[in-house]
Amino acid sequence: MNKGVKKVRKSINQRKKMRGITSEQTSPKRIMPSSFPQEEEKHGYFPVFTDHTDSAKRTNRRISGAAVKGILSIMLFFGAGLLFQTDSDLFSEPKTWTANALTEEFPFARVNQWYQDTFGAPMALSSDSGEDGQALAFPVNGTVSETFQANGTGIMLAPEEESDVSALQGGVVTFAGNDTETGKTVIVQHPDNSETVYGNLSSVDVHLYQFIDSGQKLGVFTPDDENKNVYFAIEQDNDYVDPVQVIQVDDSQ
Repeated sequence: MNKGVKKVRKSINQRKKMRGITSEQTSPKRIMPSSFPQEEEKHGYFPVFTDHTDSAKRTNRRISGAAVKGILSIMLFFGAGLLFQTDSDLFSEPKTWTANALTEEFPFARVNQWYQDTFGAPMALSSDSGEDGQALAFPVNGTVSETFQANGTGIMLAPEEESDVSALQGGVVTFAGNDTETGKTVIVQHPDNSETVYGNLSSVDVHLYQFIDSGQKLGVFTPDDENKNVYFAIEQDNDYVDPVQVIQVDDSQ
C-alpha cells in the first residue's frame, strides 16, 4: 500500500516538473499576521487586515493628480507671460481680458444676483429685510458736515449720538478692516457693480465676502472728540459720484 502511494506521488511530481510548475507557484501567498496584538484585539474584536495594494493605488492617484495640476499651473503662468510679451494685434483682445481679470475685483454681487434670478435664492443667502423699490437712505442719520465738492471722493456725515451704520443696498462685503485714511472701513459691492464705502466706524460687525441685505447693520459709529464724522462714498465705473445726487437728503435736518 505504501509503495503504491509513493508511486502516485512520484508520478505527480514528475508531471509537475515536466509542466514547469514549482511548489512555490502552486501554494497561495498568505499574509502573516503581526506578532503584536492590534488595538481591536485588545478590546476583544477580530484583527483587521489591510490591503496595502489599494492604499498604494490611492496614493499614486493623488500624486498623479497633483502633478497634472502643477503642470497645468506652470503652463498657464508661462502662457500669460508670453501673451503680455507679444505685440501682435491678434492677441490684443485676450491681453486686455487677462489684464482686467487680474486687476479688477470679481463681481461677486452680480454673480449672486444672476444666481438668484436664475435658480432662486439659497436659504443661507435669501434676503428678508431688503425689498425691491425701497427708498435709498444714508447709512446714518446726521447732517452733511463736508460736501462731495470739498472732499473730492465722498461726504462726511455727523450724527449727534451713537448710531448704527447701515448698508445703502444689498451686496457683498469686499473689504472689512482698517484703512490708512478712513480707519475702520467697510466696502460693499452691489449687483450693478457699484461700490459703497463706509469709513471712520467705531466697530465693524461684518466680515469679508459676507452677503448682506439693504439696510443691514455694518457697524457702529460713536462720535467723540477725535472723530465726529462718518465717511460715505459711492464709486461707479471707477469714478466717485456725489452721494447727495443719488440720495435725496435735507442738509438742514
